[in-house]
Amino acid sequence: MQYRSDRNGEPVSLLGFGCMRFARSGSQIDLSRTEEQVMRAIELGVNYFDTAYIYPGSEDALGQILERNHARDRVNIATKLPQYLIKGKGAIDRYFAEQLARLRTDHVDYYLMHMLTDIAAWEKLVSLGIVDWIARKKESGEIRNVGFSFHGNSAMFKQVLAAYDWDFCQIQYNYLDETSRAGREGLLAAAERQIPVVIMEPLRGGTLATRLPRAAERVVAEDSHGWTPAELALRWLWDQPQVTCVLSGMNSLEMVEENCRVANSCEAGSFGEAERELVRRVRDEILANTKIGCTGCRYCQPCPAGIDIPALFSAWNTAATDGRAHARHVYLQTVGLQKRPVFASACVGCGKCESHCPQHLPIREKIKEADRELRPLPDRIAGAVGRWWALR
Repeated sequence: MQYRSDRNGEPVSLLGFGCMRFARSGSQIDLSRTEEQVMRAIELGVNYFDTAYIYPGSEDALGQILERNHARDRVNIATKLPQYLIKGKGAIDRYFAEQLARLRTDHVDYYLMHMLTDIAAWEKLVSLGIVDWIARKKESGEIRNVGFSFHGNSAMFKQVLAAYDWDFCQIQYNYLDETSRAGREGLLAAAERQIPVVIMEPLRGGTLATRLPRAAERVVAEDSHGWTPAELALRWLWDQPQVTCVLSGMNSLEMVEENCRVANSCEAGSFGEAERELVRRVRDEILANTKIGCTGCRYCQPCPAGIDIPALFSAWNTAATDGRAHARHVYLQTVGLQKRPVFASACVGCGKCESHCPQHLPIREKIKEADRELRPLPDRIAGAVGRWWALR
């Protein structure tokens, strides 16, 4: 495994293990499979594990695995304060204590203010005494590095970046988001301040790995490098020396092995014009086909009306890669055949989903458009018949 340095000169693996998408069995984390994958990643040199308070079961699973295998001292744990849930000063300590208990540890190596979208979110925390709280935790050794994860635009990112002496930050960044969100402008702004940058959503929730439009797949397959789509996206990131660590939501041993292999063979500055042109061609094909830029992070859930928004958008985007008929079939299977399916028509327009969306998508407008495309009259009839047949 190759490493780049954090602000204190400590080595951080190029590849980080994103724990939001741990392997699951039904609605629960499959602890046995996850343990195998986590320990294999550690064997291969991965030393950065990223979780969060609101990732269901993730902190607890990671804590169990590291404790059982006596591996806590071999890794860096990154987790996040759910700042959007904080209502008073006492809540900060309560959440942090709960996180330490879940993780079965006495310290967090990298602690982030989770999902800042603007300077106001940070200012609210400041008014609740977060600066003094951080100082106390760093002095006690309970927190070693403090940063923030960000989901707004580049201008707001730079405001947050300048508002505190951060040890690191985390942004969504990939070749589709080079000029949106914090983007390359934000990446370079952090580098100017010598602030390490951890990358989330390098594959856009899997879109850049397994859900490319056919034309984009052909571009990658016909290229002489012999890279997979996922490898291309990861190499594009690691080519940039300002990128410290790239998170991957790995949930199979094959993914762990492959991503570690790629991380071992990447060097900053190795891309030439041929590689950049390859990325441009793939990006152009994707942009010509994608319906909506949903990454499936599920921050919009639960919907007060019960709509599974990520499932709806995932099926809709499938139309770009596998055709409209297949997209409708996927939606019928995942939503339409439920006992009491909730479609976009149930939307009450409250806007809660949009206020939590890291991508700032116009969800209320787009779910109606997606529903119209995915549920033409024949499919509505088929869904009703299917539910009747299943319940009779």
